[in-house]
Amino acid sequence: MTSYELLQMFVLLLVAHALADYPLQGEFLARAKSRFVPVPGVPWYQALGAHAVIHGGAVAWITGSLLLGALEVVGHMLIDDLKCGHRISYNVDQLLHVACKVLWIALIVLFPTLP
Repeated sequence: MTSYELLQMFVLLLVAHALADYPLQGEFLARAKSRFVPVPGVPWYQALGAHAVIHGGAVAWITGSLLLGALEVVGHMLIDDLKCGHRISYNVDQLLHVACKVLWIALIVLFPTLP
């Protein structure tokens, strides 16, 4: 994969992240995904999981790797749970999400045949 293709993939990952974290998340998932202030009658883990799966699906679609998509789901859930618990700030949350995208690109470079 050329440097330009890797840069293009990184930019698409960032665009997908912005779409999944804002318009595709919506107010309901943003509130319901917190185990610390749950929405009555809504299992927080289902809302957090749904939000993370949207992100993972975007990563899998863009990279062509189900493994990276699965890693995104797990990573996104952990990072968002830390943010919902006020253990990290919003800015650190976003920085960690971008760092994950950098890691996915690095893994593609190191292991070009990722499943």
